[in-house]
Parts: sequence; C-alpha cells; structure tokens
Amino acid sequence: MTSGALDHIRLTDRPLVVCDVDDVVLEFLAPFQAYLLSRGHRLIPRSFRLHGNIVSAAGDALAEAAVSQLILDFFDAQEHWQTPLGPAIESLKTLSTTADIVFLTAMPPSYVAQRRRLLDRLDLGYPLVASLDPKGPLVQALHAGRPLPVAFVDDMVRNLHSVGESVSGCLLVHLMPESEMHRMAPAAGDHVRRAADWDEATLLIGAHIAPG
Repeated sequence: MTSGALDHIRLTDRPLVVCDVDDVVLEFLAPFQAYLLSRGHRLIPRSFRLHGNIVSAAGDALAEAAVSQLILDFFDAQEHWQTPLGPAIESLKTLSTTADIVFLTAMPPSYVAQRRRLLDRLDLGYPLVASLDPKGPLVQALHAGRPLPVAFVDDMVRNLHSVGESVSGCLLVHLMPESEMHRMAPAAGDHVRRAADWDEATLLIGAHIAPG
C-alpha cells in the first residue's frame, strides 16, 4: 500500500461511501476516445481493454508502451476533456447528507493535482485518494473495521472483487456507462449489485446505509 496515501482522510462517525472516479463519477471512455482522435489515433472496441485496441490512422495497433503513455497524457490533460457521468454530482450530494464520501481513483498520484482541480470545479470537493495499489486493502485501511455501513462503487470487476475480499459486509455496486466496450465487461457475480445508473446506485446505497 502506498505509504501515507490515506493520511489526509478524516472520517466522521457516519457510514462511508468509497467511489471510483473514471467512468463512475467522471466520463472517461468517451472523452478519451475524443482525445485519441485529436492525437491521430482511434479506439476499436474489440475487447474490454485499452491496450491492443488503439490504432493509428493507418490502422496499425499501437504498442503497449505507446498506449500507456497516451493514458498518462490524457490524465495530464483531463481538466480539458472529462465531464460528470450522468447525475453523479446530484447523487453524491444526496448521499453526503448521511455518509462520508471518499474518492478512490486508480491513477498515478503524480496526476492528483489535475484531478483535484477538476473535481473542485465541478463542486465535487470530497476527499480524494489516487493510487495504483489494489483497492481492497486501501478501503480496508480507510474503513478500519468501524461498526458502520460501508459501500464501494466501481466500474471494474477486479476492484469490486478486491474490496469484497478485504472488507466484510461492504455493499459492492457495479456502475458503468453504456458503451460498446463496456458491454464486453465481465460479469461481477451475484455478490455484487449492478446499478444501471446513478439513480439506481443512490437507492441501493441509501438503503444500505440507512439507520436500522
């Protein structure tokens, strides 16, 4: 686990909602596709992954290192491209009346300043943790076994499973946008609740964290 990654988080005595950012709170895939076009590349959704599916103008698949660099370049420029996913802002504001909200984004910490500025500009000033470490141990350390409800929202099955293995009793909510690529995502399993949109996710989380 990244040393000191959670030191700035101060939770209250309320339930906790930990939420991924890309393609959960902020659109990622659609603006990334637009960004690729601006760089002379395009995404061909043949599987649920970026590497191997980004091609040059000539139709040649980009090397994995080149794709990784494009993702980092996009993170650097995210403030000019990413927008909220559906009613994420309103939904989180509703949830924040009864729970602490923490963003846990799978992104190199070196780009956290850009993300913080973007979230703040969108009135999403909740605490932010940026880490490439597995999310399960991070949520476990954050919640620290408190006798309070906890929920986790993500679009990636591996992250939902990681948290499910690490945090007993955590509500796992699979939320992702509608796209050709996302339709290729693996099923999360019966222990994960699938939410079609933020309205449904808010109802699921609200019922989980409600008193009694």
